Amino acid sequence: MLPSGTITEKYEQDKAIIRTRLQWGLFAGLFILLFALPFFMPLGWLGALNLACIYLIAVLGLQIITGYCGQINIAQSAFMGVGGLLGATAATRLNLPFEAAIIIGGLAATVYGVIFALPAIRVKGFYLAVTTLAAQFIFEFIFVHIPPEFFGGLHGGLHVGEIRLLTGTTISSHTELYYLIMGITVLFTFFAVSITRSKLGRAFMAIRDNDIAAQVMGINISFYKFVAFAISSFFAGVSGVLLAYYMRWTNVEQFSLFLSVWMLGMLIVGGLGSILGAIIGTITLRILQEFASTLGTKLAMVVPSLGAAVWFPLMNLLIGLVIIIVLIYEPRGLAHRWRLFQRFYRLWPFPY
Repeated sequence: MLPSGTITEKYEQDKAIIRTRLQWGLFAGLFILLFALPFFMPLGWLGALNLACIYLIAVLGLQIITGYCGQINIAQSAFMGVGGLLGATAATRLNLPFEAAIIIGGLAATVYGVIFALPAIRVKGFYLAVTTLAAQFIFEFIFVHIPPEFFGGLHGGLHVGEIRLLTGTTISSHTELYYLIMGITVLFTFFAVSITRSKLGRAFMAIRDNDIAAQVMGINISFYKFVAFAISSFFAGVSGVLLAYYMRWTNVEQFSLFLSVWMLGMLIVGGLGSILGAIIGTITLRILQEFASTLGTKLAMVVPSLGAAVWFPLMNLLIGLVIIIVLIYEPRGLAHRWRLFQRFYRLWPFPY
């Protein structure tokens, strides 16, 4: 639906994402804002934004498999871990540049995801959730019991150096990291949007809406579920490598079941089946998490008898309460609110 008085004359115009001068202006303004953020944003919030962008890549992959293909995935954190640990190993042990570590981490996560996709594509619903949950526990079991000299074991870890590009340039400052991470995030967002608007994305949505009807229409359900797992795992692997480089350290404990559930919460808050929903949900919960961490620290100082061991779990409960409120009052996510506003704007001044 276009704003009142706007028409399209070609099919390409009708299918374009950005169709009016106002939308082009807002799009250009967004890129200018993203470029200028490091010049006026405090360092702490810039770091939080970097982490949000890193998690967003994994959440985009989760959106593709869960929001668009309808396959429950509770192991996105495990796929991040496989990519992060193997990518960090390639960078530290083999002294490979950043680009090679990203590719190795993404492909390693894809292989791990594909292994579990083989049984997962034959089940659905509760059984699919249990299958992906097994992938999470098996990841933790394997990497904890591998000798510590390889991946650091449970309490150790891998120390990752500065980002070194193929050109020999090193990236270490927060501002340089921001531009690199933001660039990769924008690229993967473009990939995700392109996938959802392609034949592949339409097949995913058909399987999500009614897999039996999709099969009757001639869609190879097993193949497309397999592809969805591969794409989601690759996104998670790249995210894991970026997290390892950003934190300068990586460990099995970073990629827990809690993180997988946390990313599902981001989809719930933002809205399933929407790339914009993944973006809104990730940013919203990351802001809430930063606010809760700051508030928990101050409360621990005000009431030292309770300590951080009490306040920080309470802050996580607060974030969980926000997710429950969204489920009750806006089950389609915050992106649905934005779509309602767009519909109102495009019909105005003719609301009937």
